[in-house]
Formats: sequence, C-alpha cells, structure tokens
Amino acid sequence: MRRFAESIIKLKWLIIIVVVGLTAFFAYQARTLKIDADILGSLPDTDSVSILYKKMGTQFGGNDIGMVILESDNIFTKKVLSHIHQITDSIKLIDGVSTVTSLTNIIDIKNSEWGIEIGNLVDEYNLPDTKQKLDSLRSYVFSKEMYKGSIVSEDGTATLIMFTLLPDAHKEMVARDVKQKVQSIDLPEKLYFAGMPNMVNDLTDIIIGDMIWLIPIAFIVIILVLLLSFRSVKGVVLPLVVAGIAVIWTVGIISWLGYEFNLISSIIPVILLAIGSAYSIHVINRINQSIENDPKQVLIKAITYIALPVFLAALTTAVGFVSFIFGSYLTMIREFGMFTAIGVSISLLLSLTFVPAIIAVFSFNKKTPKINNERINKASHEKKSILTKYLLKPIVNLLIKHPKYTFAFWLVVIVLGIWGAFLIKTNSNITEYFKKDNPTRVSENIMQKKFGGSMPVFVSIKGDMQSPEVLKVMYETEVYMKKFKDITFAQSIADLVAEMNDVMGEGKKIPDERAKIEQLWFLLDGQDIMSQLVNEDLDEGIIQSKFASINSSATEEFEEYMNIFTKENSTENCKIEVTGLPHIYNRLNSNIIRSQATSLLLAVCLVLLIVGFMFKSFKKGLYATIPIIATIIFLFGFMGFTGIPLDIVTVLVGSIALGIGIDYSIHVITHFNYALKEKGDVNQAIEDTILGSGNAVIINVLSVSAGFLVLLFSQIVILQNFGLLVSISMISSGFGALTLLPAVLIFVNRKKKITSK
Repeated sequence: MRRFAESIIKLKWLIIIVVVGLTAFFAYQARTLKIDADILGSLPDTDSVSILYKKMGTQFGGNDIGMVILESDNIFTKKVLSHIHQITDSIKLIDGVSTVTSLTNIIDIKNSEWGIEIGNLVDEYNLPDTKQKLDSLRSYVFSKEMYKGSIVSEDGTATLIMFTLLPDAHKEMVARDVKQKVQSIDLPEKLYFAGMPNMVNDLTDIIIGDMIWLIPIAFIVIILVLLLSFRSVKGVVLPLVVAGIAVIWTVGIISWLGYEFNLISSIIPVILLAIGSAYSIHVINRINQSIENDPKQVLIKAITYIALPVFLAALTTAVGFVSFIFGSYLTMIREFGMFTAIGVSISLLLSLTFVPAIIAVFSFNKKTPKINNERINKASHEKKSILTKYLLKPIVNLLIKHPKYTFAFWLVVIVLGIWGAFLIKTNSNITEYFKKDNPTRVSENIMQKKFGGSMPVFVSIKGDMQSPEVLKVMYETEVYMKKFKDITFAQSIADLVAEMNDVMGEGKKIPDERAKIEQLWFLLDGQDIMSQLVNEDLDEGIIQSKFASINSSATEEFEEYMNIFTKENSTENCKIEVTGLPHIYNRLNSNIIRSQATSLLLAVCLVLLIVGFMFKSFKKGLYATIPIIATIIFLFGFMGFTGIPLDIVTVLVGSIALGIGIDYSIHVITHFNYALKEKGDVNQAIEDTILGSGNAVIINVLSVSAGFLVLLFSQIVILQNFGLLVSISMISSGFGALTLLPAVLIFVNRKKKITSK
C-alpha cells in the first residue's frame, strides 16, 4: 500500500491529465443517451409470457393500445360527434398507428329489410344532426352490449377513441404525436390520454424532468452536508468533483455501449452522487487526521492506512449491485446492477488516485511551516466537535457501561422488523408509479370508472375458425371471462358471429352448421376489424378484453381463474392461451420476489466471503454483517407497517443497503483492530474507534442519506419510496455500526480476555 501511495504522488500530473481526457470523452458520448421507460422490456426475450404477448401484437395488428377519452355533458350531439370524427381521422394519419376505433367508425351489425346489414354505427360523412336522430342513436348504443360501457360510458358523458400501434412502432413517439395532434385541434371538451403507450410517454417525460431537476438538488444538498462537516473548500469540492466525474463516465459508458436509460437506471446519477462522494470523504478525513511536517508524508501515510478499508468498502458496495446481475431475472434490474457497479468502481478509482493527486499538486506548491506534533495533538484533543461531545461520547459511555442495553434495543427492532416483513405486498402496476393528481393517473382512474380499465387482455384460440366446435369454445371462453368481476368487455369473431345469428332471429349463439357460419363469415369479409380478430390462415383467433383493477391480488386471481378454464377446455383441435398486461404484471411480481430473495442471499454470501477474506477471519466477516442484517430486517418491517410495496425499484433496496451499509462496519472493525493492537484494552479500543472513525461514519451517513432523500422530490412514486428507504437504511446501518457492532466486539473480546487469564 505504501508503494501504491508513493506511485500516486509520483504520477500525480499524469493521473490528472488522464482523468480530464476521459471525462471529456465520456461527456461527449453521453450526449446521445436515449430513454426507454417501458417496463415490459424488463422481461427477458426468452420469457414465455412476454413471447406470447408480443406474438399477439405481431399477428393481430399490435397489442399496444392507447386511448383518448373525450368527456362532455352529452356525447350525443352533432358538435361532439363531429369532434370525435375529427380526432379519429387525425390519429389515422399518424405514422405507427395500426387501427383507430371510435363512435364514428365502429362496426355495427343490424337487421334491415334486405337482411343483415354490416357497416359503421354512424355514417361519418352524414352525422346525425337532428334531436330525433341523435336520441335514436343514443337509445341504440345503450341497447347494445358491445357499445355500452366499452366505447361510450353508461352515463353518456364520455367516449373512447382507441388506437393500436404497429408491432415495430416506437411507443413514446407515437403517443407523443397523438397527444400533440389531438391537443392542437383545440376542442372545447375535456380530453384525457390513457393506455400503456401514453403512460410510457408520460413516464419518459417525467424521467427527463427528474434528471434535470434532481441532479442539481443532489449537488446542493451534498454541498451543504460536506460544508457543515469539513468546513473547508477541499472537503467540499473534491468529493463532489469525484462524484460528478463518476456520473459522467458511467452515463457515457451506458451510451457508448448502446444501452438506454430506463425507469431504474435513470436514478444511477443520483445514486453515484450520493455514494460516490463517500470514498473521497474517508480519504480526506484520514488525510486531515494525519499529522506530519511533510505534506508528502501526510498523503503517503493517509493513503497507506485508508486504501484497504476504502477498497473493501467499495468492493462490498459493488457486490451489492453485482448481485442483481446474477440474482435477478429482470433485464432492467440486471442492467442497473451492472452499470451502478461500474460507477462505484470508478468512484473508488478516482478517490484513491485523482483526489490524492489533486491534493498533492496544491499542497506541494505551498511552503509548509514546521509542525509541532505535541502542540497539535494537544490542540486536537482540546477541540471537541459537536458530534463528539453530544453524540459519540455518550455512545462510548453507554457501550462501555451497559452494552446489554444496546443488545436489548436492537433485539426489539429485529422482532418488530420480522413482524412487519410479513405485511409486505408486491406491486408492479405502472399506473401506481404516478402521483394521484398526475394527469396520467387521473386518466387511468376514469378508464377504470367508466370503461372497465385500460389493461388489455388477449385470449388466443388455435383451431379452425370456421368450425362450430372451435367457435363455441371461443364464445364460452368469452362468457366465462365476463363472469370475472374485473372483466366488463370482451370481443371476438365468435362474438360477431353470434351477434349476426341473433340479428337473423336464431338467438345469440354459434350456429351448429359449418355452412351457416361460412355464410355469415362472407358478410364479414373486408371489414377492418377482421384483421384484429383472426389471422389470414383462419387457424387462430383472439378474444380482446380489458381488465379493470390495478390491484396485484386481482390480477393473480384472474390468472388462476383463467388457468382453470384453459386446462379443462383446451384440446388438440382447440388450444387456449391467455396473455395480457395482468399476466405481464403477475410475472413481474413473482420475479420481483424471486429477485429480492436471490440477489439478497447472493449479496450476503459474497459480502461475508470478501470481508472474511480481507480480515483473514470468517468471524470478523460475520460480525461486520450483523448490523446490516439487522438494518435490512428493520427496513422490511418499515415497508410492511407503512404499506410501501415491493416493486421493480424498492426490490433493489435490500442489496443496496447491504452493499453500502457494510462500509460503516468495515471502517469500524478496521479501526478497532488497529486500536486493539495499539492499546491492548477493549474499552480503550472501542473509545478510540468511535471517536476516531465515528465522525467520518456520521458524515458519510448524512451525505449519502441526503443524496438519496433528494428522490423525495421525484414525480415518480416508486422513486420517492426508494429514496426514503435507502436513506432510512443508511441511518440505521450507520447507527448499527456505531452501537450494535461495538457491543458485539466488546462481548467477544472481553470473553477472550477472561479466557486467556
């Protein structure tokens, strides 16, 4: 380590030049970074649910469905109908849109004097313009199950204009174009935009806004913490410069390698600002504590001492993030783990090279007066910081006199945490990522209240689509689906055939003869809706439906409900498969739990091995993990009692808390080992450790916590929860490192001392 420290001093100018050059390069790369907020992309391409969902979109004109809700006092007026027609025609012209369905172009099947008449509900070129015609249209719409509550709300005050996207269309771009096009018409009615494409577009805009808004706030908050802690330019500027450069390098690498920012990776800059400064803080703190006449020797001595614990702290932090790469099923989480681990490694490298190099350049250019070590030692003991006097000293007194009280306190915390952990729920529904007053969430609430939700559900029926047996199974499936409380609408080719049969006066059912079906089918040929319901070979069709609830327990219940039916009714000639957003969310929820368990277990094992190896003692590695395991239990309990769900972002908290929080324990044990060898007394070693390293630990906790608390200003609910939880875990793990860990060390080493006698 001493040779390493001497090399840093010797190569200080080369290090500075290389860092500046790489920073410029990666800053240039970062300018092309793109954002993809679609959480559906978090499932691997090999996932069976994801494959089926994408297949439905490819075969049947797209499964990404957007909605424009038009709300007025009365939909059935000539003025409103003309506005609906105007919106419909405008959306049709947008690139990436596959189909558009609204009140002015939806299919209608009715009886006429010439037999069955299939056409549009209204003539878009001759809209109803008299009260009689409009009242007649209203009565007719509310008499039809396929319109009431699905295209027009039951109170007649809102209607939907639905559009599907082509399979290869860019969701955000199309949704943005639709929104801009419709809003530019400047209609007097209220307009809302719902559906997955619109949510992804709005989420992307929020992510961009958060990055622009939160990163400067994080800088300011960390500046204040560092200023209060170090009260020097060096103590403020250098940690922030290191964190800033780490962010630039990491973002540049993401863009350079062709990856995109997603919902999770968008918080990497804030995370690196929060934890990237931590290693510099410990380096600077150690340099400030080193007392030598020669500035060069100060740096060498400080780096020689601090390099190993800082390296170990960064390694365990990186391990917390690396555990996501191997322990998570979800692509989004794996990418987050990989790039955050890279960012942490960059922060470590800069803290141990760039920071000493900068200090060396500025320190060596100044004439340093002779230092009276005895006088400085005396002054340093006389000068008591507020933290030492009012927090660290009382902790030392409590630990030395009553270590059992500390154990009792943490035992209560652990018991409460275990109790609360059983109350945790999972949730991956994108709707709840938005604040309650956000226009997107308001739109989704209207969709649930008036139109049975916006989550698409698709049931694939593989078989001869003109076979009475297959169509009957399809129709029975549709009827079965509608019995579920959150399914209010379903449509299929079987539904249209049954509707036509009813118009013919033979009841709303599937005809028993194939010839009759083929006759009815002939009348449907050429209708736009056919390509959305059956494939060209007529050997597969789908039932399209919408799911109303956003509750994860409801989506799980629906999947089980449909599984029962598919198992009982699927045959070789008629295979039934169900997919849709409820199934996607269920897959995400199940893998969130699996990711949490796997990545956390992997992180614990890796941290134990690394810390045990570095300390050449498995027991010491175990001691170091005790406070952080207690913290994680407390954290899960807090989530359970406060109702914060386990989702695609909060699932990261456990491993992150372990990776970052273990740093505090490492510094405490490292200092304790040195002090115990020097002092030869456990109590004195504990006092020296807490008073010596406690200040840096608290500063670290405050800076990291403050950095993560900045996420409370995010417009995305799950990021707010994430910031709060990580901040709580940092405070808890720091407190545990200064209380629970020393108590463990006191008991273990006192016992050894008694035994040796």
